[in-house]
Amino acid sequence: MSSPVSVAFSPSIRLRWRQLLLVYLFAVGMIAGSAYTMYVHYDFSHSLDTRSYLGVARGKFKGNSITRRYRVLVPAAAAAVAWPLERIYARIWPQRATSDWALRLAFYVVNTLLLAAAGLVIFQTCLLYGATPAAALLGLVAVLTSRWAVYLAGLPLVDSLYMLVFALGFYAARSGSGLALVACILLGPHAKESFIFLAPWLLLFGQRAMRWPWQILWLAASGMLVYAVRHWVDQQAGTEAQASVKNAFSHFENVSYSLHRLFSLKGVGEIFSIFSFFSLVLLLGLRGGWAQARPWLQPLGWASVGLGLVVVIHMLLSSELARMGYLFSPVFAVAFSLLLTRHPTFRWLQGQPSTNL
Repeated sequence: MSSPVSVAFSPSIRLRWRQLLLVYLFAVGMIAGSAYTMYVHYDFSHSLDTRSYLGVARGKFKGNSITRRYRVLVPAAAAAVAWPLERIYARIWPQRATSDWALRLAFYVVNTLLLAAAGLVIFQTCLLYGATPAAALLGLVAVLTSRWAVYLAGLPLVDSLYMLVFALGFYAARSGSGLALVACILLGPHAKESFIFLAPWLLLFGQRAMRWPWQILWLAASGMLVYAVRHWVDQQAGTEAQASVKNAFSHFENVSYSLHRLFSLKGVGEIFSIFSFFSLVLLLGLRGGWAQARPWLQPLGWASVGLGLVVVIHMLLSSELARMGYLFSPVFAVAFSLLLTRHPTFRWLQGQPSTNL
């Protein structure tokens, strides 16, 4: 008689570009509807973040937040998309042509497409870890229906690009894709300065994609590009470079506050809210002890643990625990999809009768 935990482990599945395009459109569809409501109805009067990025998109660096004014890629893309939209608005809604509506719509479009791209990379990573396509899609649903996906896609923010950076890094470590790793290294510092905490993880776990001497060369090249952009922004803002250095170190003052918040009842609720009730499915996967949990937990390996530590550092340095915790999405999706693929409780998803309901 076969063991109740003897689940067949299928090798990673490679999909054709048409199938991947369908997955991407599926991701866009999941994000676009709910994020549109956020874009239309959000009250910007109390959001310093969104006002800062709208200013960066307009080229207004002077007096803007030191923390945010160097993150120019997403605002620049939004400004490019907004240019034709403003012409359309001038013809259809003249009263909106001189307002922020076109630029806010452009951020919504850019962020939705970027977050969907991160979702596609996460989906492919799930397959590489051995999940079935159906389970990988459900893992994608678990992370892209988060309230933070709605928030990050619908508002003038840059977190969607940073999500793509984390997804590319985790994918590169598993797949050995040098192209994904280089994209991660080049985009990361422009997405957020805290990429510096992801860089050591890449050097350690990204060696399948690129040996560390080459990684260091790419990191150096990326650093020089970042320095050039920051120097240009400082010139536009009329400030010295030392101001941004002091601002970066000031984030360490958030650690004490974040720890206190993390270990409070409100903090527990914040962490649970990241993936909401999908988190309970992972708890269900612990049924049956280690014998049934090992097939889906063990493949995650030290790379997943290490990325989790990088996310924790982001959470502690930021006062927004849940928003930074959402960066754990690539690992969460892989764990979720492996659970659905390999735990006996979910055999019915493969058309097999479950022996442990």
